[in-house]
Order: sequence, then C-alpha cells, then structure tokens
Amino acid sequence: MLAGLRCVHREFLGINRRNHDYLFRWNRRDRWALVDDKRETKRVLAQSGLPTPALLAVCEAPWEIAGLRPTLEAAGAFALKPARGAGGSGIVVVVERRGERFVTASGRTLGWRDLTAHAADVLAGVHSMGGRDDALLVEARVAAAPALAAFGWGGVPDLRVVVLRGVPVLAMLRLPTRRSAGRANLHLGGIGVGVALDSGTTTYAVAGRRPVTAHPDTGAALAGVALPAWEETLRLAVRAADAVGLGFLGVDVVVDGRHGPLVLELNARPGLAVQLANRRGLRPLLERVGRAAIPADVEARVALGRSLR
Repeated sequence: MLAGLRCVHREFLGINRRNHDYLFRWNRRDRWALVDDKRETKRVLAQSGLPTPALLAVCEAPWEIAGLRPTLEAAGAFALKPARGAGGSGIVVVVERRGERFVTASGRTLGWRDLTAHAADVLAGVHSMGGRDDALLVEARVAAAPALAAFGWGGVPDLRVVVLRGVPVLAMLRLPTRRSAGRANLHLGGIGVGVALDSGTTTYAVAGRRPVTAHPDTGAALAGVALPAWEETLRLAVRAADAVGLGFLGVDVVVDGRHGPLVLELNARPGLAVQLANRRGLRPLLERVGRAAIPADVEARVALGRSLR
C-alpha cells in the first residue's frame, strides 16, 4: 500500500502542478481565448484545413432565436452548444424530429418553446465560463463510427488526447451513459476508458474513481477494443494543437461514421481523470517530452508519443 501511495505521489499530476508547471509555462495567455470560444476554435481550425462538425447556424441575440426554427426543423438532428460553455454544460443533442417535437439523445422530447427557453439561457450566459453573455452554436449532429456506436448510451463517444509541445502523451475514450444523459463528460457520469497510445487499444476503465469492466447501460466489455482511425486521430490532435499555438492542452476528437475523425473541441485546462482511466500518471511522460528535442514533422511527433514508456 505504501509503495502504491509513493507511486501516486511520484507519477500522478495534480491540479496545482498542472497549472504552474504546464499551463502557465507552455500556454500563452493570449491564445487561451481561441479555445475558450468554440466559434473561434472552429475558425482557426478551418484556416488550417482541419475538420470539425459542420456549423449550421449561430445565434448571438435574443431577437435572432425565432429565426433558428426553419434551420432546426429542416435539420431534424443537430447539437446546440454554448460558444463559451465548459464541461458539457448547456449542450443539447437532438437525434430526430417527430412532428412538432424534437427527441434528444437521452430520449426526452422538447417542443419549440423548450428550445427557445434553452437558447435564451445560453445567450444570457447561464452556461458560459464566468457567466458572460454568450452565443448559441447549431452544429450538425455527429454519428459515431459503427465500431464505437455500441459503447455509448444515448450519445456519441469521443476521444480526449492530452498533447504537450505537439506530442500526444496520454489518451482516453469517453463514453456517454444514462446517468450522464447521453453526454461523454466524466464529471456528469460518463465512463473514462484508457487507450494505449502505441496500439490504439482500450485498457482500463473508470466511472468516477471506481474501476469498471463493462458499460453500465449497454453491457459492452470495455477493455481490448481496437479503436478505428487511430493513427489519423493522433495526427489530427497534433495538428489541432499546432493550429491554436498552445503547448499543453486536451484535444477532443470524435470518429464520425461518415466523415472520419473530427475535432470536437479543445481544452486549455485539460482534466486529470485520464490518469485514472489509464492507471498511469502524467508526470513522467510530460517530463520526458519537456526535455526532449521535438521534431517539426507531425508524423515524427506522433511516433514519439507512441514510443513513450
């Protein structure tokens, strides 16, 4: 037990060390705004030719809300997101339209009045960081690749890749559950599944701090699954980090069944649960990359990340 505690103290990264040794050292403050605003993130990524879910509409003022109705009714399936939201707050994913009602990923049905009220809350900053006035983004709904569809309940699994100096160092698959209402965020009740960088195969899984071996809603076994488009996902994460100019960040990628890997969003303050999901601390990995000579080539940096032990 003491040996285990010493290992945790020596290898696992805590919030304070994350902030002082990595966020403040490697992330220029003026670049944070690019990832704190999903609209800006999309713009910068598009300039670098990187794929993201299609943006169908943007609503910036209360009097524009009514004008969204034709777009939402025509789309049938879509995601509503606060531009400055964090942690999955304020995201509503609609999977189909039934007459005058919209069915969410968690099975709830919403009328136009419900969507109007939600849009008004988003614009008022209810879901934004710091409670600032916000904008509402309407994105095309992402459909999970068939190999991943069975691992999420009511939503789409995504991949969180932690990147330092343009090198991927640790990754996990995030799975939506009934408890998380179909969202993949771990703090809302999603499942975190560690992924071996070298092979793209799942290893361990956690629900909160509790180890699990199967999805609580679908019963799917969580270890030993080879993820699709793994090389492409890592390359996309590295290129996204390059595009926004941040040295330390979390890149969230979803593997869409039609379009392949897409950058879902970026996080300049990545959480640390990825360590629990992998049963592996970030500190030794980050220290190695911090000291290493980093190649300019994307493929070489992906290879460096996959070789870390």
